[in-house]
Amino acid sequence: MVVSMHRTAALAALLAALSGQAIGAGATGDSIYTCTDAKGRRLTADRPIAECVDREQTELSPGGLPRRKIGPTLTAAERAVQEEQDRRQAEERSRLIEEKGRQRALVARYPNREAHDKERADALALVDSVTAAAQLRTKKLLAQRKFLDGEVEFYQLDPSRMPAKLKRQIAEVDAQLGAQQRFLAEQDVEKVRVNARFDEELARLKVLWAQQGVVPTTAEHAASGATGRPASAAKTARKH
Repeated sequence: MVVSMHRTAALAALLAALSGQAIGAGATGDSIYTCTDAKGRRLTADRPIAECVDREQTELSPGGLPRRKIGPTLTAAERAVQEEQDRRQAEERSRLIEEKGRQRALVARYPNREAHDKERADALALVDSVTAAAQLRTKKLLAQRKFLDGEVEFYQLDPSRMPAKLKRQIAEVDAQLGAQQRFLAEQDVEKVRVNARFDEELARLKVLWAQQGVVPTTAEHAASGATGRPASAAKTARKH
């Protein structure tokens, strides 16, 4: 009953709109409407057909030429569903546009395999330099701890006589050593993360490069290097 009322109201709105368009165009009764109803009957009338309010109708000229298609009139609930579908489709179109933009930016940044490999090497070199500095700091702390251990030997017979300053120095060095060890472990994780990021980018780039006909020359060099020959020699050998 509620759906029927919605459709009746929708039909009335559609008829009013179409009547207004006809009057605005300076013509009355110059259109023919046709559709196939739910029972499969082909209906024709000089105005929008009530039996086809839930399906597509065709507006024809007096000569029988199609003028336009009139979509089914939706209820409020149906219109809400349609709007939600339209919203999701718009979001998907936006996502695809953004993805294509990211792909163009990625190829512009890395036009070939050499450029990508170089940036990977630079990123890993930065991690290595930070790691080397931390390892040097750890080595110095270990030397300092060894020196303090020598100081502790004087108080082995009576540890209660150990100065508070010495105890504090040992605690500080141990705390710094622990921090350095944790930092070095984090750098190992960072190195794995960097490689994973570049591996993921490389997989995407291989597809994009293939679409543009870019030759992965670094891979060719790696393949020829495995045989101990330069790439040009490897190609010559293949020709013969």
